[in-house]
Amino acid sequence: MKFSIAHTNFNVFDLEKSLAFYSKALSMHEERRSVAPDGSYIIVFLGDGTGSHKLELTWLRDWDRPYDLGDEEFHLCFIAEDYDRAYALHQEMGCICQDKKSPRGLYFIKDPDGYWLEIVAPKA
Repeated sequence: MKFSIAHTNFNVFDLEKSLAFYSKALSMHEERRSVAPDGSYIIVFLGDGTGSHKLELTWLRDWDRPYDLGDEEFHLCFIAEDYDRAYALHQEMGCICQDKKSPRGLYFIKDPDGYWLEIVAPKA
C-alpha cells in the first residue's frame, strides 16, 4: 500500500492577512477555494507551484478568538532556493521567531496566527 501526502490544514483567524503573509513570505498562491453556502467557512488551498502538497487555510466565521497553538512544538518546513534572500525578506517582515544561526542554515518564522514555519537552505 502506498500513500502520498495531500495537504496540511491550518485554521486561521484573519484569512486575508494569512493569504497576504503566505504570498509574501513563501511565494505561495491560491489554487482553489471553497465557500460554505451559508458563509460559515472558507477553505483556501495554497500551493508553491512545484509540488503536490498543499497548505489548506480554513477560516470559520463564528470563531471569535485567536487559536490556541499549545506549546508551539509543531511546524512545517520549507526549503528556500535562495536562503540568504529569504532570510533578508523575513528579517524585513519581522517574522523570524527563532534563529538557530546554525552552519546547516535554518531558522523559523511565525505566520499571523502563530504557526511556526521552518526555513532551510537546500542541501549542498
